[in-house]
Formats: sequence, structure tokens, C-alpha cells
Amino acid sequence: MFNKITIVGCGLIGSSIAREIKKRKLAKNISVCDISSKALKDVKSLKLANEISSNLKVCCKNTNIIFICAPLSTYERIFKTIRDHAPISAIITDVGSSKSNIIKLSEKILNKKSSFIPGHPIAGTEESGPKSGFLNLFKNRWFITTPCKLSKKKDQKKIEQLWSKFGSKVTSMNARSHDNIMAITSHIPHLIAYNIVGTASKLEAKIKSEVIKFSASGFRDFTRIASSDPTMWRDIMIGNKKQILFMLKRFSKDLKHLETAIQNNDKKELFKFFQKTRSIRAKVVKAGQDTKASNFGRKN
Repeated sequence: MFNKITIVGCGLIGSSIAREIKKRKLAKNISVCDISSKALKDVKSLKLANEISSNLKVCCKNTNIIFICAPLSTYERIFKTIRDHAPISAIITDVGSSKSNIIKLSEKILNKKSSFIPGHPIAGTEESGPKSGFLNLFKNRWFITTPCKLSKKKDQKKIEQLWSKFGSKVTSMNARSHDNIMAITSHIPHLIAYNIVGTASKLEAKIKSEVIKFSASGFRDFTRIASSDPTMWRDIMIGNKKQILFMLKRFSKDLKHLETAIQNNDKKELFKFFQKTRSIRAKVVKAGQDTKASNFGRKN
């Protein structure tokens, strides 16, 4: 058991981490820092922590582990405060969806003796805020560490053990590989969802109202994804800019290929393409990343 674990940013992921730590009694003290007064009020009412503050200096004091669960654009300020006010022995870790730029920033700002274990849980929903978190969010989901120059092996092991206790499947890879994978499996899909819903919002009033009224399952799924936290996704798009732009070029090329096939009434090519992508879906289900249930993730 750790004496104190600090969570910086208590939204969906941060509050779920707090719930896991509390339930499993992994720390004597849980400290939560958030700049939102509403979030802090919710944390207090949910009894997720015994130290709650908007002042990171306070939350960093005498802590053993610091989980950074805040938007990527806030990392520079957070790193500087941690460097100046947290114990040098504190293990610093995060849950950010892009790693390369964050690692560069950490190596630039943090003390050279600091221990930073970059991490990313492949879990979440479109909801945000402390009330959106829940136990078992991370169960049977991947947690990826992307070690850097500041990562101490003994501390990486401690962080990985924590996530294993949360129920996660733990693995490790380099930051570049992580960012490439996330670009195509998470970042581009979110960008497409935002764009499709954005296109629908620009339609003539009558058509737009009918689109909403008769939304098929595909469009409903896009609206769910596009309701994710805008600050977080703005930062992810900029933070993983290089990999996202690279994958967007490939995606645009494939989209153009489909456009040509439709234009030419090329049934054979369309069937071939759809059949191939269908097999990918089967592999995703087989890997345990989704279920065959058609209403997966829907409340009703």
C-alpha cells in the first residue's frame, strides 16, 4: 500500500482510477487536484478522495505517485509544478492518448532524476467528469507503457502492477509505435465522427431535422463518438499531428478509390473491399475488443 497517490484531473479516467484505488485499498490517502470547482464538488460528494484541491502544489506534497489525467495542453504547466514541488522520489505517470510529444516535454522540463512512466489505458466512453467514472472501466482492457529516458524499471513495474490490479492487460511499446497505432484505431475514427456530424449540422434545416429523426445505427454511433470532450480531442489532434496527417493521407487515398468504384458502378471492387473490412471486424471481436452484440455500449 502506498501512503499517498495524487490524481491530477478527475474526469472519466481520473475518477475511475480513484475508484479502483479506493476499492482495492492501494493507498492510505488519495489526493485529487482539478481546476474545475464543479469537478471538485463532485469528487467530494462521491467521496473519491480525502484531499481535494485546485492547488497542485498542495496535492503534490509528500506523494508517492502522481497520475496525470488532464488535457495534453496542460502538461507543461503540470510538469513544472511537479518538478518544483513534488518529492524527487515520486513516480510520475499519465494516461495521455499521444506519447512522443509528451515524452519530449517531460525530458525537457522534469528533473533528470525524476521517474516518469508514460502510460495509456485503452478504455473510456464519450462521457466526461467525475460522475462519469466507474469501477471496472479498465477490466480486460489494454494498458500500454511507453518507457522513455526518465523511466526507471522498478517504477515501471510498480505502475504496471497497479494497472494489473485495476484488471487491465498490460503491455509495453515505444512511443512512435503507440502513436501510429492510436492514429488509425482511435484518433482518425474520432476525426471522421466529428466531421460527419459536422456535415450533418450544416444541412438545410428540414433535411437536418429528418437526419436526426431517422438516424440509423451508423450515424448514432458517430454522434456518440462526436460527443466526446472537445478540449481533450483538440489536444490529441495537435499532439499526434504527424501520425494523424500521415494516416489521413492513406485514408483519403482509399476513400478516393471507393469514390471511383462507385462512380464506375464497379460492383466487384466494392464487394471485394467490403468483404475484406468485414474480416477485420471479426478479428476485433475475436481479440476481445468488442462483442458481436448489435447493441453493445447502448443503454437501451
